[in-house]
Amino acid sequence: MSREILLPIGMATGIGSLPHDDAGTAVEFALDRQPRLPAAPSLPRRSPVEGMIPQAAWGIAGVVVLQDGSLLVDEAAIDPDLPFTASGIDGEPFVGLRTFLDAVAGRVAPFKIQVTGPVTLGLALHAVGVRPDRAFSLASRAVEARVGDVLAAARRAAPGATPVVFLDEPGLTAALEPGFPWPVDDTLDLVSSALAAVEDHAIAGLHCCGRADWQAVLQAGPQILSLPVGAGAADHMGALAGYLERGGWIAWGVVPTDRPLGDSVDMLWRRLMAEWDVLVDGGCDPLRLLEQAIVTPACGLAGLDPVQADRVLELTDHLAQRIESKAIDAGLNVGA
Repeated sequence: MSREILLPIGMATGIGSLPHDDAGTAVEFALDRQPRLPAAPSLPRRSPVEGMIPQAAWGIAGVVVLQDGSLLVDEAAIDPDLPFTASGIDGEPFVGLRTFLDAVAGRVAPFKIQVTGPVTLGLALHAVGVRPDRAFSLASRAVEARVGDVLAAARRAAPGATPVVFLDEPGLTAALEPGFPWPVDDTLDLVSSALAAVEDHAIAGLHCCGRADWQAVLQAGPQILSLPVGAGAADHMGALAGYLERGGWIAWGVVPTDRPLGDSVDMLWRRLMAEWDVLVDGGCDPLRLLEQAIVTPACGLAGLDPVQADRVLELTDHLAQRIESKAIDAGLNVGA
């Protein structure tokens, strides 16, 4: 974690996808709801090719992304050393991202972008018939190239801002399970290399939307670890304590996206505080938990409708404000 994370305490942001079918409306929503750290939206309801797998596979030599978002592969045409037939973010899967970057042109405050990670892309390529060695090698090169394209576009749009770039890696939930098609150490190396490509120019985050071996995941070196509340953080208290001491941040997915929310933020706050209490009992510094925290939904919002998505982000913002207030009460400098 060579780049210092300079973010105010009590930030809220989103996790990737939104349910809107119009890019302009989605970007306006993201900027209005979470102006301090808005997240570039992906919009799979606008077009299936804006889902995370078709976005990641778009332009890879030997891979055809169909209009429904599924993949066809000609393995003989795959070349891990030259992954893309055409790079950049000019294609159909990146309408939401391009619209967002146009809207933040000239911005100096941070903003967030999410890119599909190499483990998840490698699993998707393997699932459509690519041998594991070629699938994960290709995924690694493709993701690093995509990260470069995304960061170049972000610098052109807002050269004075430091982006926050999350690798989206739901594939890590299975990485240590029996039958996973790639060795654990090599899997973590893939993620570490992709994070290093981000960290050269941005703050590097890693999002995994389910339970994982967080001690192993932290070996990949994220500056921000994004995980849902209740996803097993308490099983790895020692590793998380060391991570916080080294300056790592945690983006807590406090607001669920897979069940009714109710009307009160209090229950969600109690769940977060209960998890923090366990971590403090296990050796985590309570002030570091507080000052190195971001609040997010548990996952992306594409499965909801716009009204539900608005409610999720409203609750997320309320929770972030509570963290800010708690930090002020503790005498911390919450920043701008």
